[in-house]
Amino acid sequence: MEKEEKKVTGAYEKAAEEGIDPRCIPQTLNSLPPVGDEIVTPHYSKEENDVWGYLYNRQTGLLEGRVCDEYIKGVELMGFSGKEIPSLKKLSSVLYEATGWRVGRVPGLIQAQNFFNLLRDRIFPSTDYVRERHEIDYTPAPDCFHDIFGHMPLLTNPNFANFYQKFGEAALVAKGEQQIFLERFHWFTVEFGLITNSAGRRIYGAGIVSSFKEVDHALGSEVQVIDFDPYKITSQEYEVWHLQPILFSIDSFEQLEEGFNYWAKKEGILN
Repeated sequence: MEKEEKKVTGAYEKAAEEGIDPRCIPQTLNSLPPVGDEIVTPHYSKEENDVWGYLYNRQTGLLEGRVCDEYIKGVELMGFSGKEIPSLKKLSSVLYEATGWRVGRVPGLIQAQNFFNLLRDRIFPSTDYVRERHEIDYTPAPDCFHDIFGHMPLLTNPNFANFYQKFGEAALVAKGEQQIFLERFHWFTVEFGLITNSAGRRIYGAGIVSSFKEVDHALGSEVQVIDFDPYKITSQEYEVWHLQPILFSIDSFEQLEEGFNYWAKKEGILN
C-alpha cells in the first residue's frame, strides 16, 4: 500500500481559505507577461503620484540609519524620487545593466509556478498600480510601492540577485514539504530579513522596508532575532497578518547566497 503524501499548506493559502482578502488569491498567467521594453507605462493620476510620494518620503525618513548600505546603493542606482511613480520599463533597464535582471509587469499576486519561472529567468514580477489612500499604512495585496521600493533596490546587488535566481530554480524542483520550506525561506530573507555587520543590525527585507509599522518593530526589543541558519529558517512557522515576533539575521549577502546554495543542494533541489 502506497504511503499517502502529507498535504502541506502555505501561509497565504491558509489566509485565503479563511477568507481574509480575495486579492491575496494568486492569479495564473497563461503567457509571459510584458517584460522590459514591452511594458507600457500607464498614465498615473495626480492622486496616484501623490500616494507614491507620500509613501516614498515617509519610508525614506523612517529608514535612515535602519536600512543596509546595499539597499541604499540600489535606490541611488535606480534613481527613485517622491515626485512620481517610476516606469517599470526604465527600472528594468537599470536592473539589466547592473545584474542581468529584468522587470515583468504582472496584474497582481501570481501563482507560484509562474512566479518561480520568472525568477529562474531573472525576471522580477512587479505590479504597476499603487494602493489607495485608505490603505496607506498597510495593504495585504501587492502594489507597486512594495514591489518597486521594497524589492528592486537589492536586485542591483550581485549576491542577492544570484541568490534570488537560484531560489526560483530550486522552487521549480521542490516537492511536498520542500515547497513550504522555501516559502519560509523567502519570508524570513527576501521579505523579512535582517543583516548584522560592522555598522550594526540593519533591515533588508522588502516586507519591512516598505512597511510603516515594521521598520521600528523589526529593530525593537520585542523581536527575537536568530542568526542565519537555513535549517532553523525552514522549520520556523509564521503568520502573515501581524507584526513579526521572530526574525533571522544574515552577516552578509555572500552568506545568504552561499548558505542557500548549500542547503538547496543538500535537499536535492539545486545542482
